[in-house]
Amino acid sequence: MRLVTLADADDFDGWRDAARALAAEGVPPGDVVWQVGDAPGDLFAGEANAGPAPPVAGPALSVPRLFLDTARNVVLANDRERFALLYTALDRLRTAPKLMEDAADPLVRRLDALAKGVRRDIHKMRAFLRFREVKDAGGSRYVAWFEPEHHIVRANAAFFVNRFASMRWSILTPEVSLHWDGERLEQGPGASKEDAPDGDPTETVWKTYYASIFNPARLKVGAMLKEMPRKYWKNMPETALVPELIAGARARELGMIDTARGEVGGNSQVAWEALRDEAAACTRCHLYKPATQTVFGEGPVTARLMFVGEQPGDQEDLAGKPFVGPAGQMFNRALGDAGIAREDAYVTNAVKHFKFEPRGKRRIHAKPDAGEIEACRWWIEQEQMLLRPRVTVALGATAARSLFGRVVTIGKERGRALRLPGEGGEAWITVHPSFQLRIPEADRARDEYARFVEDLRLVKDAMERAG
Repeated sequence: MRLVTLADADDFDGWRDAARALAAEGVPPGDVVWQVGDAPGDLFAGEANAGPAPPVAGPALSVPRLFLDTARNVVLANDRERFALLYTALDRLRTAPKLMEDAADPLVRRLDALAKGVRRDIHKMRAFLRFREVKDAGGSRYVAWFEPEHHIVRANAAFFVNRFASMRWSILTPEVSLHWDGERLEQGPGASKEDAPDGDPTETVWKTYYASIFNPARLKVGAMLKEMPRKYWKNMPETALVPELIAGARARELGMIDTARGEVGGNSQVAWEALRDEAAACTRCHLYKPATQTVFGEGPVTARLMFVGEQPGDQEDLAGKPFVGPAGQMFNRALGDAGIAREDAYVTNAVKHFKFEPRGKRRIHAKPDAGEIEACRWWIEQEQMLLRPRVTVALGATAARSLFGRVVTIGKERGRALRLPGEGGEAWITVHPSFQLRIPEADRARDEYARFVEDLRLVKDAMERAG
């Protein structure tokens, strides 16, 4: 028997090097015992011959990329047999190179299940981890507690370093702790829940926001529990409200029907301000680096009509307000000709930072790509949930893609009422106001402007029908 001792529970590099060496020597899976540190890997570990894995002889073993991708996740699984299962698969790949494509194979199914569980745990950590502010000798530090199901903490570190690069933080878990000082990431021993703070003043704002966007008409307890199990609730300030919100869901639904929008505007305003302030520090994509600032939406939180553009332009980036440049002036003129008061509508953009290409002293608009649109969809979704507009208008293809989550052809969908995904309400699609500015022919520009105004009149008619 061969005993292979790995440094850590998530030691993929150690497993890979040992597995390659064993496979090169032709050691069968049944003759290998895998162990992490001093903890026995299985019941026979004590009888195995300890020692380092033999050096790799001859050419390196070639394996499909799919196997390596699966192995990187499976190594993180909380399963004592994971290393042996992977080595068994590696051994079989020598005679069955397409093994990983056989979804019916029992070994492949088990590896896929372990990998899926790890990916889900990684997502849960990113979605449900909450930082709380504490003071130390260096000033403010943000500390979070999380209890992962698998050995994912170190593998997830890069995400939090990139996401919260500018703040000092610590993530405490039972197995290992991570500490970031703004420049260097350090690892520490595991901690306990008592080592993490219970709360901070920011949580009051978040609870107000969460309660404001909670829609009892959309409540599906089973689906919610599947996506966000109760075990995560105790570490998230906003979910402390969930039992109460669920219990009063029906009463709140009836209250929403009977209560005028103006009576709930105060709470919505507080929630919107919290959302705007968080967006000001957004680093969800790289566009925040060259931009001057986040350009958030503008307008009354009780607005029944929402306009979504593409992204802020040069003047919007400097002013911090949407639609104030040449396209904004064209937009305001068209709204007036259509009989819509801009001050009654909420105006925002699909992408909140200005994307541009520098040319000398000028900054030339560059169209956002799919990744940048997707990164910013979270903000649009929060604005929609908070305002719940009767009608939403997509100004251009980028806005339409953001709202519908797919590529939309303006020429095909323009001029008719559509339904947004889920319960997003009625939507209309038209061109972006900047389209008018790019038409060189005067006659065509006049015709296109008239068509744009007609689109807005259809939107106004839809608002009047909605009441």
